[in-house]
Amino acid sequence: MRVAEEVADALAAGGAVVALESTILAHGLPTGRNREVADEVERTVRAAGAVPATIAVLDGRLRVGLDGSGLDRVCDPAAGMAKLSARDLGPAIALGRDGATTIASTALIAHAAGIGVFGTGGLGGVHLPPPGTPSSWDVSADLDVLATTPVTVVCSGVKSVLDIAATIEVLETRSVPVVGYRTDTFPAFYRRESRFAVPWRVDSARAAAAVIAAHRDRGPGSGVLVVNPVPAEHELDADLHDRLLAEGMALVARSEVRGGDVTPVLLEHFHTASAGASLDTNEALVLDNVRVAAEIAVALTRP
Repeated sequence: MRVAEEVADALAAGGAVVALESTILAHGLPTGRNREVADEVERTVRAAGAVPATIAVLDGRLRVGLDGSGLDRVCDPAAGMAKLSARDLGPAIALGRDGATTIASTALIAHAAGIGVFGTGGLGGVHLPPPGTPSSWDVSADLDVLATTPVTVVCSGVKSVLDIAATIEVLETRSVPVVGYRTDTFPAFYRRESRFAVPWRVDSARAAAAVIAAHRDRGPGSGVLVVNPVPAEHELDADLHDRLLAEGMALVARSEVRGGDVTPVLLEHFHTASAGASLDTNEALVLDNVRVAAEIAVALTRP
C-alpha cells in the first residue's frame, strides 16, 4: 500500500481524512467531466476542513491519495481501468493491474489505511429480480463489506433501479445502523425520498459523529451508513424519473439482461434518455455527500 504523504501526515496527526472511490471517475462519468469532478470532489473535502484520499489500484499497488497524474490516469479511458470490487483486489495486486475501486473495495482499503469516513454517491444493494421471478440473489458486495468493516459511508441511499426494501432489510440483518442526515426517509439517489423510513435521524455532523463514535465503541464491528438526500434543487423531476425507470425496466425485459448487467443498462438509459439531467443530479449529490462526510470526519476529531 502506498499512502500519499499528505494523507499519512493527517492520519498521524489525528486529523480528518475522507476516503473517495475511483469507480465513479473511471466508469460512472463521461470523459472530461470525470476529471473535472475529481478535482471538484477533492476541493469540496478540503473546503470542509478534511484531507481527501482518492483510492485506486495502480500497477498492482493499493494507492491511498492520488496526485494530479494519478487522477489523470484513473480518468483516462485509454488506461483500461478494471472495475475492482472486494473480490478483485487480490488478482489485481498479484497481476500488477490498474483498477478503479468500488464502495466495497474502497472501504476495505480505507480501513486498512486507518481512514474511518468515506463519501460517495449511492450504495450498491439488492438488485430487482428478473421479470417473471419472485426474488433476486444478486446482492452487492458493498453490503457485506459494510457489515464487517468499521467505516462510515455517506451516500444518497441506493438507486431506485434497485430493490430498496430488500436492501434495507439486508442492512438490518447485517447489523448496519442506518442514519438519516436531516431526513426521516431513505433516499432513492435521484429522488430525495422513498416510501421507506430510516430508523434514526441526525441533524448535524456533530450528532452523526456522536452516533458513529458510540457504535465504534459498543457496536458489533460493522460500519455505519449515513444517508443524505440529494439537494432539493438538484433532485430529478419525479415524472421524468418514473418514466425513465419504466422505460428502463421494459428495456431490460426485452433484452433479457440478467445479473450485474441490469443496473448498468438501466443507468445508461437514465443518462441518455434524460439528456444528461441524471448526470447533473449524480454530480450534485456526490459533492454534497463528500461535504457531509468531511464535516463528520472533522467532528470525529474534536472532543
